[in-house]
Amino acid sequence: MAESDLSSPSLVDDLYFVLHDNVTGHPLLHSRLTGLALAGGVLGELMLAERVALDFAASPERLYATAREAADEPLTRAVLGHVIAEPHHPVGTWLLFFARTIYADVAARMIAAKLLKPPVRHLLKQQPPAPADMNTAAWPLARLNLTIQRRKPPVERDCVLLGLLDAAGCAQRVLSEHDPRFVAAATAMLPMALRRLIAQTKVAVGKAVISRR
Repeated sequence: MAESDLSSPSLVDDLYFVLHDNVTGHPLLHSRLTGLALAGGVLGELMLAERVALDFAASPERLYATAREAADEPLTRAVLGHVIAEPHHPVGTWLLFFARTIYADVAARMIAAKLLKPPVRHLLKQQPPAPADMNTAAWPLARLNLTIQRRKPPVERDCVLLGLLDAAGCAQRVLSEHDPRFVAAATAMLPMALRRLIAQTKVAVGKAVISRR
């Protein structure tokens, strides 16, 4: 049975909260890197829900749909629709494609779910969407820190979350209990497809960092 049915709480919602200040909503990473991490998160959601999988026989490995429906949720349904329509693209291509718009798409989904407040414009500057509830926003990171502190094996979704934070290059920055060996061990517990998704996300982030220099 799939661990996730694409219902709340969401891996991508948790990832968004961890990558932003839990009071102001200000991002902790450059928007391009955040977009790549969130793109990996959306694909990770679909993998956890057994809607998409990797074709390991292809070189490079390709993403393909294993189900035609992604539940009644517009964002994941749209992502799955793209994969169904064009199953010949490798994971790296999909990460770059979805990263272009996923930041705004995830924020809009969370505003609709009342997890975020709509952005507010002050004079000439627009403030980012702020968490509707500070405790809800702080919980994903607190949960990860507590898991690491107790050396407790994380649930599969949190293993993906830790892996994506590491791939985005911000695990050490956001985790007060950061332990590279624990994060590596948690990621190693995942099925091969999720490990490859995290690895490809890390490659995409690395290329994005280099291209900005």
